[in-house]
Amino acid sequence: MNTIQSFFSYFAGNTDQIGTLLLEHLQLTVFAVSLAVLIGVPLGIVILRIPRLAKPILGLTSVVQAVPSLALLGFLIPFIGIGSTPAIIMVVLYSLLPIVKNTYTGLSSIPGDTLESAKGIGLTDRQILSKIQLPLALPIIMAGIRISAVTAVGLMTISAFVGAGGLGYLVFAGIQTVDNNQILAGAIPAGLLALLIDFVVSRIEYKVAPNGIVLADGRMKKKTRRSKKVVKPAIVIATAFALLLGGSIYAFTREDDTIVIGSKNYTEQAILGNMVADLIEEKTDLDVKRQLNLGGTQVAFSALRTGEIDAYVEYTGTLFVDVLKQEVDNDPDAVYEQVRTQMQDRFDIRTLDPIGFNNTFAIAVKQEDADKYNLSTVSDLASVSDELVFGPTIEFSNREDGYLGLKEAYPFNFADVKPVDGGLRYTALMNGESQAIDGFSTDGLLKRFELVVLEDDQQFFPPYYAVPIVNEKTLTEHPELADVLNLLNGKITDEVMQELNYLADVEKQRPEKVARDFLVREGLLTD
Repeated sequence: MNTIQSFFSYFAGNTDQIGTLLLEHLQLTVFAVSLAVLIGVPLGIVILRIPRLAKPILGLTSVVQAVPSLALLGFLIPFIGIGSTPAIIMVVLYSLLPIVKNTYTGLSSIPGDTLESAKGIGLTDRQILSKIQLPLALPIIMAGIRISAVTAVGLMTISAFVGAGGLGYLVFAGIQTVDNNQILAGAIPAGLLALLIDFVVSRIEYKVAPNGIVLADGRMKKKTRRSKKVVKPAIVIATAFALLLGGSIYAFTREDDTIVIGSKNYTEQAILGNMVADLIEEKTDLDVKRQLNLGGTQVAFSALRTGEIDAYVEYTGTLFVDVLKQEVDNDPDAVYEQVRTQMQDRFDIRTLDPIGFNNTFAIAVKQEDADKYNLSTVSDLASVSDELVFGPTIEFSNREDGYLGLKEAYPFNFADVKPVDGGLRYTALMNGESQAIDGFSTDGLLKRFELVVLEDDQQFFPPYYAVPIVNEKTLTEHPELADVLNLLNGKITDEVMQELNYLADVEKQRPEKVARDFLVREGLLTD
């Protein structure tokens, strides 16, 4: 009962955010499915008319659907960038197979004698298509569209990974912070939205189908007398659909003359992204767009390089090792200076003043395991690693300043390494599925789960001081931004950042509130 009350309490306290994300999700889905229908139905007709194209086109759409959605999205980012465009393209590609295949199957299953009769009475090929084939094939075509529409709702949750918004933002954020209420607040509206879209498409099918046709859901369309009571709902649905589609086109094609602030996909980044955005809004006349929750380092940094975003907060160690591909260095000043110089020379990106805290990697274990194996340092962990399972994030397990380099510095020999992304690694640790994880020294979840952070006694991890990085082109056009963002110089210590993360991850305050409250307390914003 407490769980249900907790969910409804969360839902009631965040209705504005959920409503906004639901509308974004609906717009993205309607736009993508509409595009898929406009492409897929004609393509089905084309392969009916040109049979030699049927196998390659159906084969290609099948192969596309077999590619993992995240892989397809990751492949599109370097070419298209972030935001709604790659998300829409991904869903369109995934939606094509059922639409193309059902259109082709429906049209090709019409008996030959029916088509011969049509020709016999003098109908042209175009008339046969519009008056005979499409009406008779409509239930099968609509079945494909309904499958695509419902699937698209679920697929679109991934769009949050590239900053397109939608209900996936809540799902990803909930996974990162181990917050089931947040996950459900994204998942339940998405499920209801899928049912709503399926219902709307079924009503459209019923209205456009000719009398006597068996529809996709098995009902037969009966002849009905046109009356105001029957026509009104159809008009309302059609009008709502047209307005939604028009709004979607406007939302996704308009050009913004704004400063776009990004962040990676975890709580601390969301807080910092909101701080940067709030400061710019308060101290300048510029409009600000928040493109937060952009996956990992490579997604966010690629977006900055291509101009999809203008600025975000990174960490010196991440830039030094993961982006600039330099050998690990433990001197904070030397790392910062190298980062500042090389980012400017190689990428035309300005590195501003450090914010103050060092969010270095940390290896954490449960208190009971620390006691059981007498663990206080990473070297202690290495000495018993053959008895334990390590559960790092996927990004950590593949970074030279992560597990790849760590296992060279320490003689690790874990019984198994099971990468688990985001806050799920904390869940796995607490459930006993792993005995050690990576974390960030400022994670609020370290405090929430009362974990023991092991000392990096070999001093492997480089310094990870948070610094705003800004596209130089943006600073050329708006030089005042440097002074505004440097107001954060030295304002946040390690302890303060962990407390801010704790407020969001454990006290369940929204990152934008945590960010704004801090800036007001520091006198950087007016209340």
